[in-house]
Amino acid sequence: MRHFWCTRDQQSKNQGSASGVRDKGARSAVTGGAHLNGFVDIIHDLLIEAGIPKAGIYLRNSLELPGFFRPQKKWDLLVVVDNTLLATIELKAQVGPSFGNNFNNRSEEAVGNATDYWTAYREGAYGESPRPWLGYLMLLEDTEKSLAPVRVKEPHFPVFPEFRETSYAKRYELLLQKLVRERLYDATCLLLSKRSAVDSGAYCEPSSELSFVNFAADLMARASAFARFRGSQ
Repeated sequence: MRHFWCTRDQQSKNQGSASGVRDKGARSAVTGGAHLNGFVDIIHDLLIEAGIPKAGIYLRNSLELPGFFRPQKKWDLLVVVDNTLLATIELKAQVGPSFGNNFNNRSEEAVGNATDYWTAYREGAYGESPRPWLGYLMLLEDTEKSLAPVRVKEPHFPVFPEFRETSYAKRYELLLQKLVRERLYDATCLLLSKRSAVDSGAYCEPSSELSFVNFAADLMARASAFARFRGSQ
């Protein structure tokens, strides 16, 4: 978490220093990438611990997979061992101020990416791989605005009751729970953290179902089972 906030702050300061042109608002802090690499590195180490060979874990390069509705998508972490696609992970972060638009975009992306992924898998895009593991991690800024209840508009039909008077944090919690229960993802994780965590690394997990421990345990169980099977051949 400290890596996320430190990298984000540094990118915000550095972006445009060479060209003199800076992105507007919070965009300057994310166009440089790498702010979620701390989470990627932790997941990498857990996969190694589970018995996955280092050469089969892709973190920075060769992250593209074919899609069904589009030629390809670049993911954040892939595990491909012996031409078998074992796991795929998407990591996202949202820092204010535009929580509303960004939440809608993230929701559409998460559903669309999973639909494209599983359709491509069904059509044989990933060779003879058994059903791979798909995970999604979201880091949301913990602020008054992300925790405040938000009204919904219902000009024609009522929204589902669980969405009424919910904050964006709660909406993310509902989204990630439903993504798993609808079997679009095998595991999801939701973390909230304040900007002040740049020194402490403090964070909270609003749902035990969406904790990082559960997320990692599910992934490691799949990875360990694969490693044991591979070792027995």
